[in-house]
Amino acid sequence: MTIIKKVNKPPLIIPLRLGFFLAKRQIIRGNIWTTILIIMVMSLTFINLIFIGGILTGIIESSSVSNRQLYSGDVIISALSKKPYIENSPAVISMVKALPWTEAVSYRFVSSGVIEANYKNKTDLSELSEEAGGLVAGIDPEVEDAVTGLAGKIIEGKYLDSDDTEFILVGADKFFKYTPIDTPSMQNLKNTGVGDKVRVSVAGRTKEFTIKGIVRSKVGEVDNRIFMISSSLRDMAGRSDNSVNEIILKLKDGADPAVAQSALLAAGAGKWGKVQTWEESQPKFLKDIKGTFTILGDIVGSIGLVVASITIFIVIFINAITRRKFIGIMKGIGINSFAIEFSYVLQSLFYAGIGTAVGLSILFFALVPYFVSHPVNFPFSDGVLAVTWKGALIRAAFLMTASLIAGYIPAKLVIRQNTLDAILGR
Repeated sequence: MTIIKKVNKPPLIIPLRLGFFLAKRQIIRGNIWTTILIIMVMSLTFINLIFIGGILTGIIESSSVSNRQLYSGDVIISALSKKPYIENSPAVISMVKALPWTEAVSYRFVSSGVIEANYKNKTDLSELSEEAGGLVAGIDPEVEDAVTGLAGKIIEGKYLDSDDTEFILVGADKFFKYTPIDTPSMQNLKNTGVGDKVRVSVAGRTKEFTIKGIVRSKVGEVDNRIFMISSSLRDMAGRSDNSVNEIILKLKDGADPAVAQSALLAAGAGKWGKVQTWEESQPKFLKDIKGTFTILGDIVGSIGLVVASITIFIVIFINAITRRKFIGIMKGIGINSFAIEFSYVLQSLFYAGIGTAVGLSILFFALVPYFVSHPVNFPFSDGVLAVTWKGALIRAAFLMTASLIAGYIPAKLVIRQNTLDAILGR
């Protein structure tokens, strides 16, 4: 009687361990410089996956941060539509100061006006003077600086003192020197600077001032304005009340602007003025550009992911092709095909994993600190590298997944070849 003994298939752990052994052996016995080169290629590929998108996002994030710091604060209250100013302004200011999260408050009286230069040099009364229109902001210099740090953005001259009733600050966009654009819709001053006399017209009244300083913040709402002492602007506008046009709230560290906004609305500030967080008050073009740059960053990142996948595919495919005879011998002596495939997948994950770790180190310990200390000087922003650990790890996960697939496919293609042909090199 013949007894047929059933042979059990080896458990999965055996081919997994064998695959790990083969992968480790090939990596250790491989050329060290080739391994280093592959890891560096993967590192640079991973950095490229994040870098371009990070720069594009950083441009807009930097603009948003500057707009928050220098113009809107954490919460801004402005006049309601169809209202010339914030009604019952003293009561609203008291509400703001009473909030437990308030660190500092600034308030501005704002009016449209025109600045005129070189009027004394005209030889013909019909000759037009150099002039530029815009908003004139009346401020308390010390209070404004405490909230927005405006004094730190003076690039020429000096900041205003509280008794500088005869002096003004002018935004850099009002000068051809800093904004070399001359169109009917954007007029500026061409031969005027710090120390020069100019005339400012507000509400039909004109007064002569001396330019004490030039402000450049790369925030349009600031660089397009003319700043003077609030009392001077009120006198020109014929206003004796205490109403203002903008109330700027700077919160303590860690405070949530949305919570402060809700508290002000609950206190009734909403019936006197428009209460907005800094995000809500962002200019529309900033929001549009942010969305556009996010899309561009995703596109560039996707291209980088494809490049990384192709790189891994080529590396594993060439490695498998050059070792085709060895693979045929392993199959011939009974080594499980899955173990061989798994060894090449592990190799691809090794290269991608080490390369990603090196790339993360370069990004967060070299590139990000560098761009914080040396931001890129764009015309409308100081560009930084906007990268978060969460975003980087998500991209690292995508790269590892792509590497797994790219490592498996070439190994599968080579292993499917006839064992005898592989051994004989046919």
